[in-house]
Amino acid sequence: MTAPTSATDVNQPTLQPAAPTGRRLSWPVLLLIIAGGLALTSIVRLITGADGITNVSQMSTALQLAVPIGLAGLGGLWAERAGVVNIGLEGMMILGTWFGAWAGFQWGPWTGVLVGILGGAIGGLLHAFVTVTFNVNHIVSGVAINILALGATRYLAPLAFEGHTGGSAKQSPAVESLGHFTVPGLSDALRDLNNQGWFFVSDIAGLLGGLVTNVSWLTLIAVALIPGTWWVLWRTAFGLRLRSCGENPVAAESLGVNVYKYKYIAVVISGGLAGLGGVFLSIVANPFYLEGQVSGRGFIGLAAMIFGNWMPGGLALGAGLFGYTDSLNLRGGSANVHALLLLGALLLIIGAIWLVIRKKYAPSIITAVVAALVFAWYASTDEVPNQVVSATPYVITLIVLALSAQRLRMPKADGLPYRKGQGK
Repeated sequence: MTAPTSATDVNQPTLQPAAPTGRRLSWPVLLLIIAGGLALTSIVRLITGADGITNVSQMSTALQLAVPIGLAGLGGLWAERAGVVNIGLEGMMILGTWFGAWAGFQWGPWTGVLVGILGGAIGGLLHAFVTVTFNVNHIVSGVAINILALGATRYLAPLAFEGHTGGSAKQSPAVESLGHFTVPGLSDALRDLNNQGWFFVSDIAGLLGGLVTNVSWLTLIAVALIPGTWWVLWRTAFGLRLRSCGENPVAAESLGVNVYKYKYIAVVISGGLAGLGGVFLSIVANPFYLEGQVSGRGFIGLAAMIFGNWMPGGLALGAGLFGYTDSLNLRGGSANVHALLLLGALLLIIGAIWLVIRKKYAPSIITAVVAALVFAWYASTDEVPNQVVSATPYVITLIVLALSAQRLRMPKADGLPYRKGQGK
């Protein structure tokens, strides 16, 4: 990261920080990899007959399930780029679900969205107050936020929801829909093309069809926040100052940056984004608050952020992957997961070949053995147990993090204690 050379430079509104540098995939290479993955998935679909793995309905459900995970991950990105680890994303999402539903059933869904964001932001403010002002361990504070949010919503739910139509101690009354949109003509054309079952073309149609069919307006906002975050953090002076607090707060302070202020702003925004993810669960995914509906998505969002190497684009890919595997629970889960065993075996074989090319022979042998075991599982069974289907998103989370661990680089001062003036 290119830093300004003086305090005057820091305060110049025309400062244009450089884009993130380092070893990363170019867009043509990344698109080629994605196309290769889709082609391999199409081959598996044709071999297994599991058309559900790439149909429009599956992709539409995957997008809906990916949104709250992506928003939680985006919240984690804002906080950690400023140097604050936010394990409290789960609790902030819980606050978002409760506040969103509470305001939504009384004053309308869009009011619920705003109040839900505010609820998550309050959790972020509390986390910032404890970690930035009092320098409490970030993990301890995050866990405390999660416990506090769970306890507070469990206490408040009976008081707020009982006595209302459809309300109970664990569930809110129904919230009016925010509305959905479908691109006329294009949606039907892509669905028809997907139903043809052609190699690759039908799979592309299924993916694109899921993006233009029965999409919530809140989904559109969430997707726009991905490039919006990239632009703010990597193309503005404000973003440069914020990121400098996560890389070297002492140097940032020496250049006139108010490190405390930027950390507070980042963590409050982090909580607001996590709260928005919670709102999505209680207004879009389900039209009501339900105790326990976050179900660890805050932690999976944190995993998606790590998988994405603390970058918005990678985070979006991670959220999409986890949302897709989670969607298998809802649509043809057993048959689709069984087909994905073959896909996993093929990917492992490709990985083993790649390791041989890089002359890493021991890891390649281990990978090949695992590929053989996965293929044997696929060949010797016709379906997988429902317990495996339910565990698939969490297993994929662990596998992806394990495989990507060697290329990750967190902000240098992420989670480290900082006191104003400590560099003097």
